[in-house]
Amino acid sequence: MPVHYDVLIIGAGMSGLGAGIRLAHYGRKVCILDRHYLWGGLNSFYRLKGYRFDVGLHAMTNFVPRGTRNAPLTKLLRQLRIDYDELDLRPQLMSATWFPGKRLRFSNDFALFESEVAEQFPAQADAFRRLVRHVMEYDALNLATPEFSAREVVAGFLTDPLLIEMLFCPLFFYGSAVENDMDFGQFVIMFKSIYCEGLARPTEGVRRVLRVLMEKYKGLGGELRMKSGVKRLSVAGTKVTEVVLDSGETLTADTVFSSAGYPETLELLSDYEPGSEGATHGQLSFVESIDVLTKEPRDLGYEFTIQFFSTTEKFHYQKPQELVDVRSGVICCPNNFRYDRPLDDNLMRVTSLANYDLWAALPPEEYHEAKTRWHRLVLDEVVRIVPDFRPFVKFTDIFTPTTVRKFTGHVNGAVYGSPVKFKTGRTHLDNLFLCGTDQGMLGIVGALLSGISMANMHVLQQA
Repeated sequence: MPVHYDVLIIGAGMSGLGAGIRLAHYGRKVCILDRHYLWGGLNSFYRLKGYRFDVGLHAMTNFVPRGTRNAPLTKLLRQLRIDYDELDLRPQLMSATWFPGKRLRFSNDFALFESEVAEQFPAQADAFRRLVRHVMEYDALNLATPEFSAREVVAGFLTDPLLIEMLFCPLFFYGSAVENDMDFGQFVIMFKSIYCEGLARPTEGVRRVLRVLMEKYKGLGGELRMKSGVKRLSVAGTKVTEVVLDSGETLTADTVFSSAGYPETLELLSDYEPGSEGATHGQLSFVESIDVLTKEPRDLGYEFTIQFFSTTEKFHYQKPQELVDVRSGVICCPNNFRYDRPLDDNLMRVTSLANYDLWAALPPEEYHEAKTRWHRLVLDEVVRIVPDFRPFVKFTDIFTPTTVRKFTGHVNGAVYGSPVKFKTGRTHLDNLFLCGTDQGMLGIVGALLSGISMANMHVLQQA
């Protein structure tokens, strides 16, 4: 007889772990399945040539000081019964958005960002304050609210095209699955998480967060099965009746959560038919380089934690026509958070939009050459904005959209999943629910809250 669980969770990323911990707290028999050997999904880690790197994590958004009431970070820690200090969060020094001729700085003090907008765009200061009031009053967590264009809403307040582009740039890069726009509810969530709350990083990087989550989950009796990919979800009537693993083993469960993405989950169903309504694959992916330096970035005169940039006044957030779009990106310096001690390595990370189809079509020898060539072209743009760190690079690692596809299963290497989101997590089957990216929550805090809220809504409250 197949082993039976109360809940099976597909994917050991943040949302899967959040759901697993929440359910295990209440005595549910839970098992998390993942095809890979290491947990974390889009936010994992690896070691290469003696260096330790994070995957995905530039910074945790939604940072607030201990004891801040009604903040997303505070809520998830309470729901998971994790102490604030366990995450060892270190706030950013200073971040910015850079466009030709303009730089808007922001930190974990929203007053700085508000003053920067007023100084750089004085004619827009009052309109910006009205937009902020609208953002703060908007209930973005109401799952019944229909989606509508953030650009249209923002254009109803602001009239300066450059300010609008600069405002959207960090929000797009950190959370939009839609080309050149996003749902206004998502805009509100990202605006608050980046500008109003802020950025932080554990001293040890994402390893710290994952260790805390894993210890909590296993300590509650949760089961984790790595290298256990799901091959098929058998369907009978309106329910998933069996979960068939790549090994051929069969498991059963009262409820199944999937963090694999909506279209990717549909394709696992035994009765899947191509062209299912809403099964839209995302197109937005990235290439990222991690450069290890012989010097601390601050010794080179670089003080920023993260800079979002566009070398053109019109920001193009869309699938590039070439392998990489060098016109924009994210420059992250993991060393420039408020640590008690220096990091072991000096790192600079640069992320740019990339075209999955073109990368996937390259033969192996051309693929490796293309990584080196595009890394050089990207840095040619980056050193217009930051001190030239290229003479101090001693090691580089690069991932592309095909890397994302390999380790997450997201079709097209789409980091933020499908442009179509399902806020309630419901699918057409009575016992199959989404959590994570395609439920609509992003980032570490958002993903954890997604898993928690779906566990509460579809299992615990039903009891």
